[in-house]
This record gives sequence, structure tokens and C-alpha cells, in this order.
Amino acid sequence: MSAANSSDCHDLEACKALQQEELDVLESIYPECLSVDTSKGLIRLEVPVELPDATAVSIHNDLLTETGSSSNSPAAGPSTSTGSSDGQANTLTLTTLPPILLDVCIPPAYPHVPPQIRSIHATHSWVPPARVGGLRERLAGMWEAGEGVLYSWVEWIRSGEFLDALEMCETEEGRRIIRIPHPTPQLLVPLLETFDTSTQAARFSANSYECQVCLTSIKGARCVMLSCTHVFCRSCLEDFWGLCIREGDVARVGCPDPACVKEQREATEEEVRRVVTEDEVVRWKWLRMKRALEKDPTLVHCPMPLCQTPVPRAENVEEGSPWERLRTCSGCGYSFCSYCKRTWHGPVARCPISAMKAIMVEYMALPEDAPARKAMEARFGRLLLKKLVDEYEEERAFQEWLEKSTGTACPTCDLRVEKASGCNHMTCIRCSTHYCYRCGEKLDGRNPYKHFSTPGLRCFSKLFDVESIDDEWQPVEGFDAL
Repeated sequence: MSAANSSDCHDLEACKALQQEELDVLESIYPECLSVDTSKGLIRLEVPVELPDATAVSIHNDLLTETGSSSNSPAAGPSTSTGSSDGQANTLTLTTLPPILLDVCIPPAYPHVPPQIRSIHATHSWVPPARVGGLRERLAGMWEAGEGVLYSWVEWIRSGEFLDALEMCETEEGRRIIRIPHPTPQLLVPLLETFDTSTQAARFSANSYECQVCLTSIKGARCVMLSCTHVFCRSCLEDFWGLCIREGDVARVGCPDPACVKEQREATEEEVRRVVTEDEVVRWKWLRMKRALEKDPTLVHCPMPLCQTPVPRAENVEEGSPWERLRTCSGCGYSFCSYCKRTWHGPVARCPISAMKAIMVEYMALPEDAPARKAMEARFGRLLLKKLVDEYEEERAFQEWLEKSTGTACPTCDLRVEKASGCNHMTCIRCSTHYCYRCGEKLDGRNPYKHFSTPGLRCFSKLFDVESIDDEWQPVEGFDAL
């Protein structure tokens, strides 16, 4: 029956009402998929393919795809990669595929007569042309007289079910894999990746999320999703990360979620750049480098006043060898001794500081009126010797105070701390080593208090230093009369 005869047999007003009802439903559910040209009776459906979860997509080279005789057609057996430069298929993990474009002409008597598909096109041509004809036949076969089919087409394509009908899907080890033959995989791969990334970003920006810091529901455009999938509003992360960077607490620049804090998960450079200013990024990178270098106990800073670059010990140097003292600054090229901080004097010669210390000890041991003391003053200079003696005494007094006031140093990096109060379980701020402040023994980070609760150990029951109170309690005058 021709379209003209069909129009005579059906109530066109009723058909128009059914068409409008179907379009209204479709537009209310998928407004981004529908475009209507009422003057020409044309409808364009732009349907993106939303894959269930993250799906593996394999793009392999097939030079014969354009001719319709694909080497990876069902009759040719399992697909193989024969044209890629490395002989392997390109496998991606995607959540969406570019949309399928359908240009459909709606006859006046639709849905009692089938819609006419003018054209089918896959954005970026990711569906092989040889299989577009099969897609057209499948879509035409879904129509039933008197029933609207546009919504069914959109759902079938959007869910990706049509890929099974086109035999573009396989299951390996319980995992669904979409196989796309293409003459130039190296061009298609970046297009699919870009589309998937932009779609996820647009979807994230359109939705609302509850910030886990301020507990406010905010649009995704003003939020940041970290790689651990936790979402926070941008202003909260700016304030928190900015404060940590300014205070030098670089270890806390990471996800504020309690689970990630417990795992000590730190932010990546890309995440930091999305949140803080460029100056703060520079400081954050410097703090991370400084922290990594300070964990090396052999690190020495360059003694040149305008340099101060951290210089680690050279690699492949035997421990205990005199060459172990040699350091060469990567910033200014200055070679120096790590012991005396003077210009490198070779592995055999003694450090000038050792000789200087011996001179100081000898000079201070002599009586003031001794001829030998006056001879040393004539040789080295009385004012210079006096200055060196003052510096020596000052350094010795400082070391004595350090030993007396700061307790035991960190057993890993030798950092000393002064404890005013609290327990004797210490955590080094530089290298995060757990140790005992009283004896300096390294503690198990998972159970550091075992050291203080195990009978027989030297610090048993000495988690806190209990000081006796000299002043006895004195009753208040007239207290008994109250």
C-alpha cells in the first residue's frame, strides 16, 4: 500500500496527535537527543552510546573495512591485529561512545506506516560502514503497525544493545569487550578518549554533590573529584591545601576523607594544579623535594652561601671509604668535604677542622703565661686564636645544652626535638620514624606502645615521666572552721 493510500485509510489528525505525544515523551526523557524540523517533517536523533560501567573497547586495524569485506567479519573467524604498527590492538576503557546520528522522515500516517530512515552515521565513523546497513535493517524490523518506535530506537542504541546485534561484542573471562575494526586506529583512539573524557566532565559538572568538608550540596562545576573518587567543593580544598602548603605540612596535601587520611594518600601534581595557585604549586613541589632529600641521612647542603642546594652522597661508593666524604653540588658545581665543608682536600688529607680542633685543645691547655702559648699566638695571631676559642666554647656549650635538653635524637635522621610535656612516644616530623624519647629505640609504628607495656623492657611503665612534687599541700587557714 502506498503512502498516499495509507493516508486516506487513517485519521491523520489522530496520527498527528500520536506523533506529538511520542515526541513529547521522547523530549521529556532525552531532550539532548531530539531535534525536530516540523516544516520538512524530519527528525534527527543524536543518541550517545552509554556503556554499562567501564567497558573494554578494542580498536584493531582493518584496511578492508571501507570496501565492506572485513577480515574481522563473523565469517572470517577471530579478529586479529594485522595492520597496526606494533602488531597489537589498541584497548581502551570507556564509559561512553560517540553518538549515532539518525535522520528520520515521519510520514503523515505514522505510526500506522513505518518511518523512513534517510541516513545513519556514527560520529567519528567508529561503526564500520559494512555494518551500518545491518543496523538500518534491525531498526526497520523493530517497527510494528500502530506502535511508536522512536523511543525504542533511542533506548536500543543508547544502551549499546545494538552492538551485540551487529556482532561487535565478545565475552572473555566473563568480561564484555567491544571490538571495533577501523582502517586507522591511531586516529580513532584519541577521538574516542577525548569524547569519553569530555562527556564525563560534562556529566560531572551538571550533577550536584555533597562536599564532605562543609557538607553543602554544590554543583559539580564548583567541585573537584580526586582520583580516589571523593568529591569536595573547590573552595574547601583551596583553603585546606593552601594552609598546609603555607605551613609546610606537605604530607597533608591530599584527600581529606578519613579513609584516605588513614592510608596517607597524597594528591598528585595534576590535582594540586587544579586547586591552588601557581606560586603554591612551586612551593608544594619544593617542600616535597625537601622532604624526600631530608629522609636521606647522608644529605649535606652546599656550603656556598648563595647556593645551599641539597647534595646527597654519590652512588656506588663503598661505605666507610674516604671517598664517602666527597660531595659535588649539582647547582654550582662546588666539590667539598661533607665533614669540614671546605674545598675537597682528597681522601687522604685530614679535615682542617680536625687540625683546628687539635690546635684549640693544645692552646687552651697551656697556662696563660706559658712560652708555648705565646709562641702559638705569634704564629697564628692572638686575636684569631681568641676568636676561634670563643667559637669553640660556644659550639661546645651548645652541644652540651643540646644533649641535656633535647633527649635522644631520631635514630633514622638524627633530628633532635625538645619535649616540654607529654608521653615518650615520638614520631619524627622529618622521616615519620616512631621512636622512644628516653632511650632512642625504634618502635613498631603499628603498635608503638608495646615498648612501654611489656615487662622486662627498660622503658616498661615509663610512657610518661612522673615528676615528684616538692611542695607539700598546706591547709588553708580557717579551713577546719568551714
